[in-house]
Amino acid sequence: MARSTSTTAGRPTVNGQRRAPWWLRLWRDKALVLFLIPGTAALLIFHYFPLAGNVIAWQDYQPFLGIENSDWVAWDNFEVIINGDPRFLTALKNTLILTLMQSVLVFPAPIILAVLLNSLFSERIKHLAQSILYLPHFLSWVIVVAVFQQMLGGSGLLNNFLRANDFTTVSIIGNPEVFRVLLTSQVIWKDTGWATILFLAALSQISSELYEAASVDGASRWRQTWHITLPGIRGVIILLFILKLGDSLSVGFEQILLQQAAVGREVSEVIDTYVYNFGIVGGNWGVAAAIGLVKGVVGVALVLGANKLAHVFGEDGVYRHG
Repeated sequence: MARSTSTTAGRPTVNGQRRAPWWLRLWRDKALVLFLIPGTAALLIFHYFPLAGNVIAWQDYQPFLGIENSDWVAWDNFEVIINGDPRFLTALKNTLILTLMQSVLVFPAPIILAVLLNSLFSERIKHLAQSILYLPHFLSWVIVVAVFQQMLGGSGLLNNFLRANDFTTVSIIGNPEVFRVLLTSQVIWKDTGWATILFLAALSQISSELYEAASVDGASRWRQTWHITLPGIRGVIILLFILKLGDSLSVGFEQILLQQAAVGREVSEVIDTYVYNFGIVGGNWGVAAAIGLVKGVVGVALVLGANKLAHVFGEDGVYRHG
């Protein structure tokens, strides 16, 4: 039953009963509050307090001088964005291309895989498949890149097989023309299995009676998927897609940096590696902070805009006012 809320003499009430003061509710739930403290402290120390360091985006920051003694340069650090520095524009172009590719290919992959896993009748086979699919997520990018090199490199398993059978070898690792496809395939292999967890949890909440009724009415497996399964997890799909938008301009710093030397920066430079190469390695700390700040603001704007659009179409999104 839904609870009705109102106010009496300035104090909120729930179902006609006066609501306890906040300090009393805090004491009542002290056990939960204690559990909350470590996570909140970590969030403040490592995520919110460092935001004050963004002030160096308006400074000619020098580490040996510190924030207090570094010179202020106003908006000069933002000129690489405003004036369109060629290297930055290259990084932006590559980032947008990879973002589009991963939105089209990577994001739907765990949805499709979760639907396929959910259709398995044998729970033992389902759990075995899940265990195997989860494993790549726990491998570091160093190992993942090494595995792909051993499989697809010039002296890798694939080309050795082609040579042994007198076929023409293929150039994949180190080939700029297929680099973006290679990056996307690596992400799919590494993270698709792990990303199915939330979708499988959502699928488990769909009543089996809906499928039974659809089956009695003669609905095929495809129509059951289209009219029952996908609508049943639509809210989760929209929620995760909105959150993905907030991180859309981050397309794999470590993954790309490990393979950048083999293909060159023209095709592999993205915003994160540009910040590292030009800002950190090049000593342009203020420029690095300025680009990172703008990227963060764009990410927040995308999340807020997509969430508002979800409300227009009647979905809850990440949050809803009122």
